[in-house]
Amino acid sequence: MKKILIISDGSVGKHFIKRTLQTNSNENIYYIVQTKETKFDDFNPARFKFYEFDPTSLYKLANLLKMEFIQVFVVMESSIDVENTIKNIRTIKKQLRIIVLNQWNLTNEDSNIVLINSNELLASRFLDYLPNVPVIAQNVGTGEGEIMEVLVPFGSSFVYKHLGVIEQKNWRIAAIYRNRKLLLPSRRRMIQPNDLLLLVGEPAVLESVYKEIKQELGQFPEPFGSNLYLLIDMNITDNATLGALVRHAVQAHEKFNRYDMIIKVLNPSNIDLLQEIKNYSNVNIKVDIHYEKGGFSKMLQEDIALYHIGLILVSKEMFADYEIRQHLYETHLPIFKISNKGFSSLKDTKLILSENRDLEKISATIFDISEQMSLNIEIHNYMQEHQGNKLPVIEHFTNLSSIFSKSIKIIEEHENPILSLQKQENFLQILPFTEKLTKHKFFSLFSTDSEKLYHKLDDYHQIFIPVQV
Repeated sequence: MKKILIISDGSVGKHFIKRTLQTNSNENIYYIVQTKETKFDDFNPARFKFYEFDPTSLYKLANLLKMEFIQVFVVMESSIDVENTIKNIRTIKKQLRIIVLNQWNLTNEDSNIVLINSNELLASRFLDYLPNVPVIAQNVGTGEGEIMEVLVPFGSSFVYKHLGVIEQKNWRIAAIYRNRKLLLPSRRRMIQPNDLLLLVGEPAVLESVYKEIKQELGQFPEPFGSNLYLLIDMNITDNATLGALVRHAVQAHEKFNRYDMIIKVLNPSNIDLLQEIKNYSNVNIKVDIHYEKGGFSKMLQEDIALYHIGLILVSKEMFADYEIRQHLYETHLPIFKISNKGFSSLKDTKLILSENRDLEKISATIFDISEQMSLNIEIHNYMQEHQGNKLPVIEHFTNLSSIFSKSIKIIEEHENPILSLQKQENFLQILPFTEKLTKHKFFSLFSTDSEKLYHKLDDYHQIFIPVQV
């Protein structure tokens, strides 16, 4: 829950509080300071906390600012009171973002203070009713939401990404506003925290992009879906290893314990194993046995919609099957290929840099998975390959490590990293799930692409993340 502080007096402040009380968002808690108590009806006391004191008093305001707020709104009638309130806030919180209703043409050089000019707001609203005059922002186009402004929070998956690696299908980043200046987009431009992005695209797509930008750590497998889905085919996976596969899947489920898991069994043939699997059923684990033959793709798509699947877990034998791998790719969901190795000795997430920049596209998901599974992140850089596209990726991950407070280790390799990783005991490898991974293994025999050679590390746990945003 995000804490927002509102400091208010006067009629405008009262109307602002009324409108805020009517918002439907359950993700914010509002702390409202009034200089004179005003009674409001029909509000949720769990989301709205009211205080009555003078915010120009540093002592009184300091007690409230012991909490961590993401934003402060200052809507007051006196310019002196506004200036003193801002001064008090800055005495305690140097970087806190402050939104101020500016009725007196105040100026401020602080990039984290946004002055909303009341006269400009009123004039802009009246301009909307003038004929033959272009309007700004909210009424451009059809007015159905195809233009959107989004403020990028510190924990966003978009922070420190280069625009060139962001897949923009049916939408575009049209402009970036940073420190009140317009920046035109280019492939090499990097998004910074607190950037204001101007997005243009299909309204439904922009809603999804908005959620992606606002997404923070601890949510995986969101935004792909909610629940885990263990897919078992008794005709493919050896019966001797099925028991261990289910145990490892249950252990993985415990790492993402806010979600449910569905165990889907195809071609049931071993009664004893079926009973062993059924014994895992509980309020968070559902066993679904599929007795019909054929129709794998249709069944998979129906289950994804029915169970709101966000992560599919499979054995290495199932992932090795060419046709199944094709169907898994078409789901556009993350795939967790579980090996025979246990989870107790799992300590590291391993990434192998390649000459493309697909790892940058899935970086936030990598940090999220590693955080939830309590794993360190190690990036292996093969120095014999061209470094041109690798250095921006290393810079990106280094920046994210400070944002997410999670250290990473860059390992420079002078031999193919796959050879050195094959000698290690246990780890989790995370890779981008691109179309080239759907090809037959035969086509990778003479390749030096570490992603195409994923099967060389088949004995280790691997997660394949789709690169589409």
